[in-house]
Amino acid sequence: LLRGRRLFSVSVSHIQQELPGHVVKSLVGLLGADRLSFGSAIREQHGRDESYHADADGIFPPQAVIFPSSTDEVSEIVRICNHARIPIIASGACTSLEGHIAALRGGLALNMRDMNKILEVNQDDMDVRVQAGVTRIQLNEHLRDTGLFFPIDPGADASIGGMLSTRASGTNAVRYGTMRENALGLQAVMADGSIISTGSRARKSSTGYDLTRLLIGSEGTLGIITEATIKLHGQPEAISAAVCEFNTLEDSVNATICIIQSGIPVARIELLDEKTCAAIKTHSKLELEAKPTLFFEFHGSKNSVEEQAVRAGEICKDYGGSHFKWAESAEERTTLWKARHQAYYSIIAQRPGCKGMPTDACVPISRLTECIEETESDLASCGLIGSILGHVGDGNFHCILVLDPNNKDEIHAAHLFSERLAIRAIRMGGTCSGEHGVGYGKLKYMEEEHGSAAIHVMRGIKNALDPMGILNPGKMGS
Repeated sequence: LLRGRRLFSVSVSHIQQELPGHVVKSLVGLLGADRLSFGSAIREQHGRDESYHADADGIFPPQAVIFPSSTDEVSEIVRICNHARIPIIASGACTSLEGHIAALRGGLALNMRDMNKILEVNQDDMDVRVQAGVTRIQLNEHLRDTGLFFPIDPGADASIGGMLSTRASGTNAVRYGTMRENALGLQAVMADGSIISTGSRARKSSTGYDLTRLLIGSEGTLGIITEATIKLHGQPEAISAAVCEFNTLEDSVNATICIIQSGIPVARIELLDEKTCAAIKTHSKLELEAKPTLFFEFHGSKNSVEEQAVRAGEICKDYGGSHFKWAESAEERTTLWKARHQAYYSIIAQRPGCKGMPTDACVPISRLTECIEETESDLASCGLIGSILGHVGDGNFHCILVLDPNNKDEIHAAHLFSERLAIRAIRMGGTCSGEHGVGYGKLKYMEEEHGSAAIHVMRGIKNALDPMGILNPGKMGS
């Protein structure tokens, strides 16, 4: 909390300054005045994301927001800003969760919304080339009649560029992997304005440094992703979804571990604790018992889906799980997963006038039960109101705290709880974030997780690729 206040006091002096006149003139000459905004409302919108940081630390708006429509325009904007040492923060749908887009040192927000073209679909090779501002829902709607789909589903209708920059995953990651596994190549603008292409459309390569993976997850601190070539997958012949209730959280987690270790290729396996189920029942009108619950989805041929469901059901029964309640039609599945994706808002709605503080961690699946049990006990002992849910098939879970923004003691306790969760996960051989990323919210855990020598290497990479420090400063590599 104190760190957040210090950052806010440092940033205010930058935010109050205007961009230099010659920079504004150059940008207007490049894009026109209609694509460069200085309005306070749009600047504040680009100074905060979906995280709690803006409520706890204050909003860090940029000095202006610009809307490019091509890689060449991004390149020229970066050249202008690099010459004048103006910070640049790339943004997509602004749905990140750790303060990624906060303009800690002022500067220019680069909104990629107009870079929203689907450039090339290669059905035979099952890949697609898109601009960075294309959103996942837009892409899947475009692919609907091709027999292909893009499986990464973080919940929000995030942009592809933002998902790559944060190495996003979501509910389908247990079957289809994360953005790291689904990216073939990128086009990116580096800090000096140069344009590079990484990777290829080939499914494997043993040449050169892996610049694609270097940029994925770098959160706009090493380069600005403007285009991406990503893998697509065949739409399953059959899809079934089911709900299974348990008597204890421990039983539901142990069932998950056994299902994964048994090699059952579930497409989704989501954990919701009893408080989350109660909130969803109230908010989404979904018929759920207030018990620890697993949401399943199975993909494949009709026979393989039936086999997966039978095997998973037998394991759940061994751990005291109920009979599966099926959501067989597309409409029923949509309702089920919509309720899961809106769980965050359902939980917050249980305490009117309060704010949500989401955090996540990921551990080896063998330590998942232990980590969740300790987190559940910690949550109960510190008196905070919160729920546990997550993509437990790959060891990733979330804790959503519901806080009174005017209660300083509660906010302080929440920060301490989040810190204990991060350290607990790291010491169990895991990570302080499985999918939310670092931003500035989890920057302080980087050395604990990676070690001082690795942090030194990361800073060296940052300094080599961005010597002026203009790309999303105050975040990773700073």
